[in-house]
Amino acid sequence: MPVSVPGAASRAFYSCTRFPLVATRWALLLLPAFCLALPPDCPDWSEPRAATEINQLYEEIQHWDQAYYFRHQSLVDDAVYDQARATLARWNGCFPGLARQPRRPGGEGEGTIAHPVPQTGLQKLRTAEEVGEWLARRSDLWIQPKVDGVAITLVYRRGELFRMISRGDGERGQDWTAHARRIPAILAEIPDKRPELVLQGELYWRFEAHVQAEGSDNARGRASGAVASNDLSREQAQSLGVFIWDWPRGPATMPERLRALKALGYDSAAFTHRVETLDEVRSWRQSWYREPQPFATDGIVLRQGARPAAEHWLPEPPTWAAAWKHPAATALAEVVAVNFPVGRTGRIVPVVEIRPTLLDDREIRRVSSGSFDRWQAWDIRPGDQLRIALAGQTIPKILEVALPATQRAALDIPDPEDYDSLTCWRPTEHCEAQFLARAQWLGDKLGFRAMGEGRWRQLVEAGVLEDLLAWTALSRRALTDIPGIGDLRAAKLERNFQQARKRTLREWMTALGMPAATLLSGDFWRGETFASLSQRSAGDWQQLPNIGPKRARDIARFMDHAEVLALAGRLRDIGVDGF
Repeated sequence: MPVSVPGAASRAFYSCTRFPLVATRWALLLLPAFCLALPPDCPDWSEPRAATEINQLYEEIQHWDQAYYFRHQSLVDDAVYDQARATLARWNGCFPGLARQPRRPGGEGEGTIAHPVPQTGLQKLRTAEEVGEWLARRSDLWIQPKVDGVAITLVYRRGELFRMISRGDGERGQDWTAHARRIPAILAEIPDKRPELVLQGELYWRFEAHVQAEGSDNARGRASGAVASNDLSREQAQSLGVFIWDWPRGPATMPERLRALKALGYDSAAFTHRVETLDEVRSWRQSWYREPQPFATDGIVLRQGARPAAEHWLPEPPTWAAAWKHPAATALAEVVAVNFPVGRTGRIVPVVEIRPTLLDDREIRRVSSGSFDRWQAWDIRPGDQLRIALAGQTIPKILEVALPATQRAALDIPDPEDYDSLTCWRPTEHCEAQFLARAQWLGDKLGFRAMGEGRWRQLVEAGVLEDLLAWTALSRRALTDIPGIGDLRAAKLERNFQQARKRTLREWMTALGMPAATLLSGDFWRGETFASLSQRSAGDWQQLPNIGPKRARDIARFMDHAEVLALAGRLRDIGVDGF
């Protein structure tokens, strides 16, 4: 199962009560114990291993939380943090006697002070369906961008800025007042002269035209780094903006609050809109994700206009507000298995199977390690937690092994030295994968229809594909004798086989896997036969355009290989032109 990392003012985990992923990191403590006892898919671990795995993940989450809340450092992405909490909750439910509940980060340390009104955090809605259900149960709803910065509380007394407090754990945070007085976006005076006025909002890094779909540009890191530093520079102070998203003891309705905020000098109305339908929510979410904005965002926030009195607020997700994050750019995924397919040329590219993991609103189930050497360097094993992302917004890739499993599972690992471009011409032991890759390549290059790897595997398992050309001798009757192949399928396969006999020498040599066959021009192939090609030495091949020394040697080895010569003889016997 995926794991997650800390990020913005909201953090989350998933519980079995359909309680949404929540924004406060310590909210696990608030859930009923019976809920955590029902997770599916428990790992098959001994108690000693379960204790070790749970403790490792628990300690990592505690480390992330301390860094996030009290050093203002996001060591991992929000999505990774969320998944880590979900994974720990699942493991705790599987092994209740070994459960470790993350402690609420200690807020009473040196330099922290209490918020006059707790910062509540947010429920986290994961899907459009959950958003629709949340909307259906409420009225008087408003949407705001979830500005990606650092949460703060501003306290004014008789119209003058008295204090700025970091979010901390929601109850206590650090005193950032000295920095606040140097930030132009934070008003030193407001026209409201009541004894105390409390605002909650987000301190963010300003941009001219930031498009969130193109990345966060480390916006949160810039903002948190600035206010966490001992010496806030003039340039940093001018680069910081503030978005007020709530006024706990403000006017009763949202329109009144927005008008009153504007009168104070904080205009949030441009980014606060009434919504009623899921389509409207989707539209604003896409707009703030793909269109230029003055700040980075990591989702949207839905709020009810009416909410309880501030005296009843708690440092935990309320029922009257929720977040819907943007598609995750990175995720933490739990390794289920590692496969080592051997490609047509003998190259082994390990494929890592993972628990289904959402990434950019797509469910990812497997990811390539990129190369055998890279897999070997990472030593990826079942139980490892990987941080993954999308390369070019389409292909999942592994960024790192974020949390190695404490016990290393045994794997049946092939030796790359056993395979090269001339091995596995028959489906013998340890050769089936490369042979099937050869067969699929051949079928693709000869234009076979409806003949993917699964169909070739069917022939192998039926014992009728002893080599790469055994299919040339199969009749329609022989094909229909194979389980799963009826008359219609057999007729299509037979047409493939018949049409293959009419392919040119160039197409056949490409299909058999001759190196650089496609780089040789059409003029080269005119008048050539397999016999004439076989008579060329490596030096002869090197004289041709696009053929260097290595390619020349590879071609010469291919043309002289016993299996290639045998296949060429078979093609000659059945009358294929050029052989």
